[in-house]
Amino acid sequence: MLPLALARELKTAGLIWKPAYNDFFAIPDSDLDDRVFVLSDMMAAQTLLRGWPAITFHGTSEWAMDYILLHEVVWMPSEEQLRQELVFALDQAEPETQLSLALQGDGRYDLTITLHQQSLTFSAASAAEAYGQALLHVLRHTPA
Repeated sequence: MLPLALARELKTAGLIWKPAYNDFFAIPDSDLDDRVFVLSDMMAAQTLLRGWPAITFHGTSEWAMDYILLHEVVWMPSEEQLRQELVFALDQAEPETQLSLALQGDGRYDLTITLHQQSLTFSAASAAEAYGQALLHVLRHTPA
């Protein structure tokens, strides 16, 4: 899973979350940083609350949080979601961009992208983190 710090950086850099069932999210700065929640129709659901996007919680007797506004949470995208977002961002920045992921002998992942005729490699302990690092770079270095 993507580290919370990287997920927060992606949010700050402009990654937009369109909540869907089975998405993971965290509630930072609330003594819950080590917990990851999942958006589902059983325990947590996306809704509008007084016109604001919110996440509501249902059926929890041990926890007394009824809702939290969407801007207060951090999306924890999966590897597949990060790859999709990266491909979309690269296509917007420069069509025909190349990307490749390779597992190295030491267990680390190297993700190489070609952006603006420059080859960039992002190395991380997981494929999700490598995709996240590359997406963060593209978000920060590509005009909107």
